[in-house]
Amino acid sequence: MVIKTIVIFAIYAIPFVIVSAGLISNTWLYVGAWALMGTGVAAIGMGIMHDAVHGSYSENKTVNTIVGHVLNLVGGFVTTWKVQHNRLHHSFTNIDGHDHDIDAGILLRFSPNQKRYFMHRFQFVYAWFLYGLMTVSWITAKDFKQMKEFWDRGLLGQDKKKYRNLMGRLVVHKIFYYSLVLGVPLVLSGQPWWLTVLCFAMMHFIAGLILSSVFQLAHVMPECEFPLPDDENYLEENWAVHQLQTTANFSPKSKIMSWFLGGLNYQIEHHLFPNICHVHYPKIAEIVKKTANEFNIPYHVQPTFVHALFNHGKLLYSLGNRD
Repeated sequence: MVIKTIVIFAIYAIPFVIVSAGLISNTWLYVGAWALMGTGVAAIGMGIMHDAVHGSYSENKTVNTIVGHVLNLVGGFVTTWKVQHNRLHHSFTNIDGHDHDIDAGILLRFSPNQKRYFMHRFQFVYAWFLYGLMTVSWITAKDFKQMKEFWDRGLLGQDKKKYRNLMGRLVVHKIFYYSLVLGVPLVLSGQPWWLTVLCFAMMHFIAGLILSSVFQLAHVMPECEFPLPDDENYLEENWAVHQLQTTANFSPKSKIMSWFLGGLNYQIEHHLFPNICHVHYPKIAEIVKKTANEFNIPYHVQPTFVHALFNHGKLLYSLGNRD
């Protein structure tokens, strides 16, 4: 994990230093450096931050806390991420109204339990563009919106002083991020300001497209279920079975994919054992699959990333055209 962290962070940091130092005069090389940074942002989120925020990067809690805050260096905010991802998504996977990962407002329909609008019949086409806006949403309005929502729901405690402190920290982190990642290249790169702004947006579009695609392939798939609680807010199955019913793996034989995605192609194992580092998922998967078959519990897996993308697109089409 230490070696991986150095390599992944270098994918993001080295192009940034080169760009900021004004060492690139060729326009296409400049654009390419920013594109590489976008890949680095996605890799940092999946391969470094994700484990740390779950407490599985290291046995040392302080190390997990420090490494988890790398999210703030790529435009997010670790406090709101922990609530949305760790507490809500992992507890209420694919449950409409509780899992933020399947809530994209009215623009996208990710669950058969959500209302269908006329525009959804075309979502299998335009969804990919919206996926690219994921981290753009992070660095602008989403963290502020979620901070207010989570506070109102009591998910951040009841101390108003703590809320003001968190909101202040959020503002400071955003100012620091924009000043560093956008402001420094604007001043020092020697490139036209408009090109730098466009490259900054492109970096986030690439990162958002990668991150959104990977996360959606884990849960918004034809074989995944979207259960609803009964009148007393109980689910039919227990938590572990629920995770198997609502989650899918892909590309289990690709070591390159597993390395780059931080094991997120083994989402089933991650959801069952989020406190275990992703480097162990391939071994754990053999046990989980065998146990699932033994108890006749579904174990969803797509053979390749391309297969998973195609089937995700099919579900987008189905959800957009059928109630």
